[in-house]
Amino acid sequence: MHLIVQDVKYKTKRNVALSPEVQVLITLRYYATGTFQAVIGDHIRVNKSTVCGTIKRVSTAIARLCPQFINMPETAQERSIVQTGFYKIRNFPRVIGAIDCTHIRIQSPNSDIGERFRNRKGYFSFKVQVICNSNMKIMNIVSRWPGSVHDSTIFDNSLVRAKFENHEYRNNVFLIGDGGYPCRNYLMTPLLNTSTQAEENYQRAHISTRNVVERVFGVWKRRFLALAVGIRTQLSTSMKTIVATTVLYNMLLEQRDEMPHNEEPIRPEFLHEFNANPIRQTRNLVRSQLINSVFS
Repeated sequence: MHLIVQDVKYKTKRNVALSPEVQVLITLRYYATGTFQAVIGDHIRVNKSTVCGTIKRVSTAIARLCPQFINMPETAQERSIVQTGFYKIRNFPRVIGAIDCTHIRIQSPNSDIGERFRNRKGYFSFKVQVICNSNMKIMNIVSRWPGSVHDSTIFDNSLVRAKFENHEYRNNVFLIGDGGYPCRNYLMTPLLNTSTQAEENYQRAHISTRNVVERVFGVWKRRFLALAVGIRTQLSTSMKTIVATTVLYNMLLEQRDEMPHNEEPIRPEFLHEFNANPIRQTRNLVRSQLINSVFS
């Protein structure tokens, strides 16, 4: 609360301006329930337009905290800690992040670009790319792409990819992703088919190690139901809401807050993840060397 109080505090007492505490509570209620803003307004006797403006105001303030709470491991020591965490899962070496995309439902943009946000399941969404560590902390997020865009396109246009291409992450470290990503020297993807025991060992280790990012999506959407049932705000506010909930997710994780249980009443299709259309995978030399040297 103290991190954003100056950003959301009104400079006037006119019109009985909402206090920072009330603004934050309104926004958190929206994140946690996904309830229509008019319903929230009726509950606390505040106009719907005030609720809408409050959610935008608070989401913007929380999203500004992103550099403080969402960061890739930059130092050698930080990377070593993350690699050790992943290695303990299934002995997959040198991994500093599990990467994947998820769809966050939104209302129809109702504009010329609206159909770009319709994903292949038929609903409107943002496609959000996330990189996490083995402790389920989100270390990187890209939340601006419409639902029709392929995973590989988002990654190819991301800052993280540029850093890997510029060799800013040293010691031959890897990201680990599914078949929706291209296999590269720094991005390990699953094999299309396995023909040896070493390849089978690699495949099993890859699946187990990468699974953590799927768990992140499940917990994130259960903790903030608005992400599961759908965000009903303008596109700019929706993007800020996605980032803001990521900041809060990491804050709660840091404070060891109890994770939500699976028995919460959410329709299964709201949490269902569907894989990106696979792209053609070439037999990457680094991946082959890894299989032969580590998993044989």
